[in-house]
Amino acid sequence: MKHDTHVAAIVIFCLLFGFVTVLGFVASRWRRARLDHINEWGLGGRRFGNIVTWFLLGGDAYTAYTFIAVPALVFGAGALGFFALPYTIILYPIVFLIMPRLWSVAHRHGYVTPADFVRGRYGSGTLASTVALTGLLATMPYIALQLVGIKVVLGAMGVQGDWPLIIAFAVLAAYTYNSGLRAPALIALVKDTLIYVTIIVAIVYITGKVGGFGHIFNAAKEQLPNHTTATGKPGALIPGTHQAQTAFATLAFGSAMALFLYPHMVTGTLSAKSADVVRRNSIVLPAYTFLLGLIALLGYMAIAAGIKPSDPNFTVPDLFLKYFPPWFEGVAFAAIAIGALVPAAIMSIAAANLFTRNIYKEYLKPDASDRTEANVAKIMSLFVKVGALLFVILLPTDFSINLQLLGGVWILQTLPAIVIGLYTRFFHKWALIAGWAAGMSLGTWMAVDLEFKSSVHNVTIGGTTIAAYSGLWALALNLVVTAVLTVVFRVVGARDRGEDETRAEDYEEVAAAAGPPEREPEAVPG
Repeated sequence: MKHDTHVAAIVIFCLLFGFVTVLGFVASRWRRARLDHINEWGLGGRRFGNIVTWFLLGGDAYTAYTFIAVPALVFGAGALGFFALPYTIILYPIVFLIMPRLWSVAHRHGYVTPADFVRGRYGSGTLASTVALTGLLATMPYIALQLVGIKVVLGAMGVQGDWPLIIAFAVLAAYTYNSGLRAPALIALVKDTLIYVTIIVAIVYITGKVGGFGHIFNAAKEQLPNHTTATGKPGALIPGTHQAQTAFATLAFGSAMALFLYPHMVTGTLSAKSADVVRRNSIVLPAYTFLLGLIALLGYMAIAAGIKPSDPNFTVPDLFLKYFPPWFEGVAFAAIAIGALVPAAIMSIAAANLFTRNIYKEYLKPDASDRTEANVAKIMSLFVKVGALLFVILLPTDFSINLQLLGGVWILQTLPAIVIGLYTRFFHKWALIAGWAAGMSLGTWMAVDLEFKSSVHNVTIGGTTIAAYSGLWALALNLVVTAVLTVVFRVVGARDRGEDETRAEDYEEVAAAAGPPEREPEAVPG
C-alpha cells in the first residue's frame, strides 16, 4: 500500500505525543523524592501500589512491537503466531510463585537488579557480571525494536526520514533522565487506555466491514497456504504436523520463562511496594492476554480485507489506513507509538541499573556514593537509547528483528543462577558460569544455523526429530553442564568460596516487610 502524507493523523499524533511528553516531565514531581538515589530514580522508591504496578507491568510485557509483530506473524504464518496467547497465560502463574520471593529478598537487602541478588547469593562478582552482561545483551535489540514500531507508524502516516524518530527518542531520553521510572509508570496509564480503546474499536468496526468472523476465518483458511513464512514453509490456520505442535508448545513455554527474566520485567516487579502487590497483579494481568488475542486477530482481518503490505510490519497500520478516518488513524498510531515509549523507557532504566550496579560499581568504583550511582545510571540510560537508535538507523531493520530472536534464548541462560538460586545454593558458582557459557554457545549457534530466520530448531534424538524452541535446547544443555560440573567440583573438593549474605527468612514476605531497603533516602518535603 502506498503511504501518502496524512496531515490530520499527524496533527492528532503530535498532540497526544506532546501530552505524554509533558506527563513524563511532570512525573518527577509525582510522589516527590530525591532522584539522586538509584533506588528512587531506578525503582520509583519501591512504592508503587496495585493500580500503578498493573499498568507498569502491562506496559513492560506488551510492547509496541507486540502490536506490530504478533498480527504480522499471524498474517504470514497463521496459527503459529498465536503462541503468544498461551505463553502469556503460562507466564503469570510463574510470576505468582517466583517473583514475590525475589521481591522479598531484594527488598530486605536493597537489591536493585537480578544480578545484585546473584552477587549476594553466591558471593561472586564474576557470576553477577555474567548475568548483568547477558541482560544488557538481550535488552538492547528489544529496545531497538520499540523504535521499529514507531518507525512503522510514522512511515504509515507518510512521515519519511530518520529525524522524527530521533526527535521522539530525544524526548524519551530527556524525561527518562529527569524522572526515572516514575515517567513510564505515569505514562503507562495513558498508553494502556489508548491501546484498549483502539483495539476494541478496531475489532468491532473492522469485523463488520469485512463480513464477520466467519468470513475472516474462512479467508484465512483459504489464503494462508499461499503465504510463505520466513523458513519457507506455508502458513496454516491450524498446526497440522507433530513438529509444528511441539514448536508451538515449546515456544509458548520457553517464552513465558524467558519474559519474566528480562531486566525490565524484574525492574517493574521490584518497584512494587509489597510482595502482595506482585501476587495480586499476577492474578489480574491476564486481562492483557484477552487484549493480545484481539490484536492477533487483526492479522486474519488483514487477510480478509485483502491487505497486501509491502512489509509484514505494515499489516496493522495498512489495515487501519484502509478503514479508519484520518483523525482516528492519529489516535491509533499514537497509541502504538506511546506503547513503544513505556517499555523502551523501562528497558533503558533496567539496562542502566545493571551497568551501574554490576559493572561500574563492581569493577570501576566500588565505593560509589548513592548520588554517583544515580548519576551514572542516568547517563548510561542515555547511551543505551543512543545505541538502540543507531542500531535501527544504521543496520537493516530485518537484521534487528531477527537478532531479537536471540533475546529470549540468551536471557533463559540466567535462569539457573536467578530462579534456582532463589530456592537452593546447591550449584557451584563456576559450574553455573560453565553452564551459562554452554547454553549461550548452543543457542547462538542454533540461531546462526537457521540464519536468524527462526527460533525453532530441529534436533534428532533416537531417530525421532523434535522441533522445539532453541532457548529450551540451550537451557537443557546449560542445566546438564551445571549439574554435572557441580557434582565433579564437590567430589574433587573444589571450594566455592563465595559467601551467601542472604538468610532463609529473607525470602519470606514477613521478614521483608520488617523494614525498608537499606540506605532508603528520605522523601523531599513538599
